[in-house]
Order: sequence, then structure tokens, then C-alpha cells
Amino acid sequence: MEHEDGEVVLGIYGQGIETKNGTVEVQAPTWHVWDKQHVKHSRFVASESGKIVGWGALSPYSRRAVYLGVVELSNYIDPDYAGQGVGSKLMNSIVTSVQKNGCWLLQSSIFPENVASIALHNKFGFREVGYREKNHN
Repeated sequence: MEHEDGEVVLGIYGQGIETKNGTVEVQAPTWHVWDKQHVKHSRFVASESGKIVGWGALSPYSRRAVYLGVVELSNYIDPDYAGQGVGSKLMNSIVTSVQKNGCWLLQSSIFPENVASIALHNKFGFREVGYREKNHN
């Protein structure tokens, strides 16, 4: 992923926001903000015939020193290219890259309705460790 890809990356992120299946955010940030929120290594785009159709990147889990090496994965695919192996290619690139960059835990937060993302993560050996629920008290 290059800085020149920012507009397309944020456009695909916006598609994820619209589905309400990929994030709780309500609007995409500026490229400057997005860039600051994600680690500099292990950023990838997937392209088809020269068109960016998906991206994957990491954000730090915490700023605390004990969590250095723990990162959260984001993977977003243009809905027109879902089910065509784009997510697997991105995931493979990210998993390989994090191992080379000193990361020791890769995690994701996924909505239960996002069955495609859950299946992708399962394919790459991720496991479910819990659920976050809103306390209604």
C-alpha cells in the first residue's frame, strides 16, 4: 500500500461502513488520520486488472509497552470482488509480513453477522476467544 492508494483504500473502507458489517465507525477518516492509526509495515492492497479491490492493514492493540507486538488486523474487500479469493491473498501477505516484523499476536474483532470474514479467519487458524456485549443495566 502506498500513500497514493489512500483515496481508494478509504473508499473501500466506506463501503464497509455502509454495510454495518465491518466496523462501528460512521464515516471514514481522512488519509492523514488513517495513516497515523495504522502501523507502517504489513499494509497491502489487492488489485485486479490495475484496480484496487481490497486492502489489509494493522493497528496497534495498545500503546502500553507490554502489548508491543500485538496488532489488530483490518481486511476490507470491495463487495463486487467478494468470494473471489481477494481476502485470502491479503491475509496470506499479512500473516507472512507480521512474522517478519516482530508481531507475536494478530487479532481481529469481527461482527458475528460477517460470516465471510469469520470463515477467512478460521481458514488461517484464528480462533474465537470471546464476545463483546453491551451491558443493558
